[in-house]
Amino acid sequence: MNGAAQGTIDKPLIDRTAAASGVRRLLLLGGALILVSAALALLGHRYGEMALLAIFGLLAMVGIVAIFAVALGFVRMTGRASDGGIVRDFVDTAHAGVLILDRKGQVVYANRSYGDLTGASKPAEIRSLERLLSRETEATEAIYYLANLARDGRSGQREFRLAHALTASDPTEANAPCWYRVSVRPLATRSGAMQAWQIVDITADRKHEESSFQDLQHAIDYLDKAPAGFFAADSGHRIAYINATLAEWIGIDLADVKPYQRTFEDFLTPASRALFADSAKGEVESIIDLDLQTISGTSLPVRLLRRPVRDDSAAPGIVRTLVLDRSGEYDTATPVELAEARFTRFFNSSPMAIATLNPEGRVVRSNAVFRKIFGVDAAEGKAGFSTAIRNNGHDAFRKALAEASTGRAGIAPLDIDVQGEPVRTVRLYLSAVPKVGADGEECAILYGVDITEHRALEEQIAKSQKMQAVGNLAGGIAHDFNNVLTIITASVDFLLLNHRTGDPSFQDLLLIKQSANRAASLVRQLLAYSRRQTMRPKMLNLTDVIADMHLLLKRVSGDHATLERQHGRDLWPVMADIGQFEQVITNLVQNARDAMPDGGKITIATRNVGASEARRFGYGELVDGDYVLIEVADTGTGMPPDVAERVFEPFFTTKEIGKGTGLGLSMVYGIIKQSNGFIFVDSKSGQGTTFRIFLPRFIPSEVGGTVPESAAAAANAKMDLSGTATILLVEDEDHVRAGNVRALKMRGYDVHEAASGVEALEVLEDLGGEIDLVVSDVVMPEMDGPTLLREMRKTRPDLKFIFVSGYAEDAFAKNMPEGEKFGFLAKPFSLRELAVAVKTAIDES
Repeated sequence: MNGAAQGTIDKPLIDRTAAASGVRRLLLLGGALILVSAALALLGHRYGEMALLAIFGLLAMVGIVAIFAVALGFVRMTGRASDGGIVRDFVDTAHAGVLILDRKGQVVYANRSYGDLTGASKPAEIRSLERLLSRETEATEAIYYLANLARDGRSGQREFRLAHALTASDPTEANAPCWYRVSVRPLATRSGAMQAWQIVDITADRKHEESSFQDLQHAIDYLDKAPAGFFAADSGHRIAYINATLAEWIGIDLADVKPYQRTFEDFLTPASRALFADSAKGEVESIIDLDLQTISGTSLPVRLLRRPVRDDSAAPGIVRTLVLDRSGEYDTATPVELAEARFTRFFNSSPMAIATLNPEGRVVRSNAVFRKIFGVDAAEGKAGFSTAIRNNGHDAFRKALAEASTGRAGIAPLDIDVQGEPVRTVRLYLSAVPKVGADGEECAILYGVDITEHRALEEQIAKSQKMQAVGNLAGGIAHDFNNVLTIITASVDFLLLNHRTGDPSFQDLLLIKQSANRAASLVRQLLAYSRRQTMRPKMLNLTDVIADMHLLLKRVSGDHATLERQHGRDLWPVMADIGQFEQVITNLVQNARDAMPDGGKITIATRNVGASEARRFGYGELVDGDYVLIEVADTGTGMPPDVAERVFEPFFTTKEIGKGTGLGLSMVYGIIKQSNGFIFVDSKSGQGTTFRIFLPRFIPSEVGGTVPESAAAAANAKMDLSGTATILLVEDEDHVRAGNVRALKMRGYDVHEAASGVEALEVLEDLGGEIDLVVSDVVMPEMDGPTLLREMRKTRPDLKFIFVSGYAEDAFAKNMPEGEKFGFLAKPFSLRELAVAVKTAIDES
């Protein structure tokens, strides 16, 4: 119950300050009477003295009463007789209940509304809110908080709900719950600090809010259960709201949808995303037919009715979109509507670009893929289709369009390049429209297939085949050349055994041997390019390897170039032949130096590259995986594209005659490929060159220990190379075989020889299998070395074998049966190397 329900209120329920004003008026009246009586007494009037005594007695009684009233707090003395009639009338008639307490908590003032709200009809029934609500558990916390604020001289406000009204005579009886708002603030007066409490019944406001909230819940329920989908999104297509129907179609849980966390494009098929992105631009209404992609991966054809909100009171950029199911699952869909939905779905979901053209070459209508490839201007007919392709395809397109305009069938496809970067190649198919429409606009249908990746793959395969063919040629030449070098090396070694240092021919023999070794180095470069050289890979930390090479690289780079190293932290290990890798880096630094005749900077940088970052480089040949990247960059003259394409070809060089063989970078290419890595070159004329080497990350595992190379070399130097074992030497080159037989017999071995694998089997049979070791070439006519090994071990499983070849051991070892053991000696080799290999194989248990 509030004051408004009681009619017009004229007087406050209780006002201690008004009583104090009455006392003051009484005292003024008494003072006036005293003055009159005193005047009569002075004039000699007989009643003057009696009147004066009576007045003094009366005033004494009033004074005593006033003293007790002040002491009990019923009367407060103030400096003003009134606080203002207008303010008092306003507070007395206020709708809210007002209570004024002094610093001791005594009631100073309470208006009529306070009594009406708290059920007090008499001044004696007025109590403070703290006392009144002390037993109401629902309001205790709020009143306690406000009371503490009042004691600290601060303001505050709280709302609480009671199960019954404060005016209820019996709270246990059925009573409607009520809401109250209570506030407190300090008052500073001349008589001291006071507290102003205010209480308002807000039950009606709360009921109105609950009713509005229920209406809102009903509206949301109507929208959620509507037969059409609905969502609201901002200008970036981030979903602010989605109804339950659309969420059910997509297959998502509404509880998991947070505002502005997902975009509507996340629920579109790839073919529909481009169409939606183009059609949903700008603040215009639009109708879009496309396919949704559900969580289960299925597609759902829908029609979007999109309307941006132009009301300033709405959230910025909010676009409301109605989503209609076009799958035809409802009986209301007509055959025409179903056919239209199917056609729209096929048209927009096609993986190829489709458009219809008029005789002028402008697009009449197009699908999403066409927009993505050729751009919005061409797709919407704002510009002719020819503006979207490069000049080299204009003539061919005009000719094909003219043929289509005449109704000709079987128009040959044409490959054109699309405008923009990077360059994309599209294969176009044009066909004439069977029957010109009523408007006479469409004359041809254009189909476009993006063949950029296909073209790049073709070029890559052609390049690989070319490199492979040249590599096979180089490998074959190297193999035959190795046999010649083996003969030369063995012959020189025999001659050096019979000539002393002071012999006039000794220096000539050394020059022949040095030349043979240099020729062997060239052969190794050819084998490196063909990926058939002998490699001994081991786990390397490239930071340490390049740091150890710093002094060497400084000398290679020369005085005019600045060499800078940039090492990544915690570099992953790789598997590579350290000697071959050093040769790669040295060759690249030397090429960088030659590309900077006027000086510049050479940078060698290493870092780890994860699989995701490796994909971002865009190298189609690069296999997914983790790599260690080595970059060798220079600030030199750079290379034009036609030179960069051929830079790894053998014998290709841009240097002057006599200053380069053209094998350096081809050797680098072969070494990296043989290490299961990749190498690419990025260069532009006048902007320098960067070589990027990707070596696969190696994850170490437990392996058996090996003897250090230095210790093994020292042991070989002191090894007794003589022996008496029986050896079968198999070699198809007569001069090579003769030299090797002579070298082994000089060491005391019993040597038998064979010119082929078939002949070797006959010798083994003639000797009754009494052979301790077989030294065989790998590549031979009739029967190669691995086949000979398998045949001989059928009868002699424990027979020891050494293969001799100019190719890498891996070139044939991968074709050997698992578990087969054999030794390996790379051509060309010296007589001592042959003797060491034989002695080591025989001494093995």
